[in-house]
Amino acid sequence: MNYDMKMEEELTHIKPGTKLLLHACCAPCSSAVLERLGTIFEITIFFYNPNITEKEEYEKRKKEITKFITTFPTKYPISLLEGKYEPQEFFDMAKGLEEEKERGKRCFSCYQLRLKETAIIATKYHYPYFTTTLSLSPYKNSNWINEIGEKLDTEYQSNYLYADFKKKNGYQRSIELSKEYHLYRQDYCGCIYSKKERETKKSILDKNEFINFLRIRNNKEEI
Repeated sequence: MNYDMKMEEELTHIKPGTKLLLHACCAPCSSAVLERLGTIFEITIFFYNPNITEKEEYEKRKKEITKFITTFPTKYPISLLEGKYEPQEFFDMAKGLEEEKERGKRCFSCYQLRLKETAIIATKYHYPYFTTTLSLSPYKNSNWINEIGEKLDTEYQSNYLYADFKKKNGYQRSIELSKEYHLYRQDYCGCIYSKKERETKKSILDKNEFINFLRIRNNKEEI
């Protein structure tokens, strides 16, 4: 299914200024989404990310997104609502899935954890719509995200806004806005498992680069 097209169709029926609870993982991913939806919705950023293992990293991302929404111009005001930060909730969810690769079953459960809490809060505070910035990342499975959202739509009294924010050059636009607003861009999703996987890949790349350097140097010495 083309979830971006499905969202565009839904937007034609939405009254300008309607409230939206937007789950966000970080400022860079929020940037292009706020640019696209800020002329239609009055948005509340819901910063709920128990998957971010390190408290320092969590605070850094929260500070960055707080700073960004105070400087980024939109038609309707943007506010921030912080969810509970309990990393143990994520670890309990991840039991038995510790060895899964990124984009595997652990990630599906993590999407589910964060989107469910978003739906609960959206219902509690009477937001007509809720969605997430997660689909902006090329590392996230948009089909899974929207399938979870569709299921929650039937369980809670808030409408899920289907989306695939990487479409229409969304991810590239987030990079441009990050540069323009000098936003901190992390290189992993936040959990310790993702961090270890990225560090392993980086060490392999660094090793290969060093081997290539030695090969080039040796070739020059032979010449």
